Amino acid sequence: MDTFMLVHSPSVGPSTWNPVAEVLRARGHAAVVPSLVDVTAGPAPYWPRVVDAVTAAAPPDGPLVIVAHSNAGRFVPLIAEALRGRISACLFVDAALPPRRGPVPGEPPEPAAFLRDLADDAGILPRWTDWWPDEVVADLFPDEATRRVVVAEQPRLPLDYYLLDIPVPSRWDHVRGAYLWFDSPYAETAKEASERGWPVERIPGGHLHQLTDPESVASWLIRSATRG
Repeated sequence: MDTFMLVHSPSVGPSTWNPVAEVLRARGHAAVVPSLVDVTAGPAPYWPRVVDAVTAAAPPDGPLVIVAHSNAGRFVPLIAEALRGRISACLFVDAALPPRRGPVPGEPPEPAAFLRDLADDAGILPRWTDWWPDEVVADLFPDEATRRVVVAEQPRLPLDYYLLDIPVPSRWDHVRGAYLWFDSPYAETAKEASERGWPVERIPGGHLHQLTDPESVASWLIRSATRG
């Protein structure tokens, strides 16, 4: 049986995937949510610690489905390389889509300027949910209790986490791929996934919609992992 490795964005924490993991387990599937909250606790580059955290959390044998949300998508090629021979699918959920070859670039000029304005004198950013107006953040969560849990576990990331290029091993995407998107900022990324020949679906919602509708997201993951 495949194990779903639910990889959260290092901008937030594992609680963003926990409801989906619970649904998957209730339906008889294995699911693991590695914690990446400490991956920037040390000098750059950060990607080796992301890969180490995911591989350390993987079961010792059996096929794996890598599921990435948001900017965790940037690390999928390296995770797939580290676990090569065991990956049955790479699934992206409202996530960054790495190139087929060449490095994953850091943020382009306009987002980079936005981030630089947010960083303190030490180059450390506020927590991700503090980047936006309160009414925008509130709409991301199904209830206040969930919001408190997610906000509390967020790390404050260094600015260069978003600016540094990430290497991409060749032929990382030779396994099955699929893309699920929620919100309009990921429409173009979803289109690119479709142009690669991947199945693409949309469940309309906010960027953390897996918290609001874990049942539908889990159903998509199961379909995508078992699609021939």
